[in-house]
Amino acid sequence: MGLRIGYAPGAFDLFHIGHLNILKHARSQCDYLIAGVVADEILEEVKGRLPLVPLAERMEIVGSIGYVDKVFAEVVPDKLQVWEDLRFNVFFKGADWKGTPQGDRLQAAFGAVGVEVIYFPYTVHTSSSALRTALELINQSASPSHLRQGARL
Repeated sequence: MGLRIGYAPGAFDLFHIGHLNILKHARSQCDYLIAGVVADEILEEVKGRLPLVPLAERMEIVGSIGYVDKVFAEVVPDKLQVWEDLRFNVFFKGADWKGTPQGDRLQAAFGAVGVEVIYFPYTVHTSSSALRTALELINQSASPSHLRQGARL
């Protein structure tokens, strides 16, 4: 078996223990780990909102984690197009995708090009969405309403 090149994509917004666990577990399953940090525009398109932390800063944070060998700015929504650029052979994703229609399509597409998909448990007790909600609540209680509208935290 050759070199196992892993790819772990994510928003990595409001970096927390769940993100660290994914990168740590991914690194234990491959020889070389590439972390894909999804671009602001793609996140807005897919999730309907911009991240709180800009792409360059998220890349700096993720690149500083010792488990990551390379950081890649993911600027296209198609994971196969990313694979064409990077040629990884192991793809890591949260278990919340396993068995879903989009997860099944992803697994079939990667299977066709010889990429193994490995799912990791989702960290339920900590999420960027929960952190975002808490920050928004703090921001709402601390700021006049006319200043909050449309502002990035």
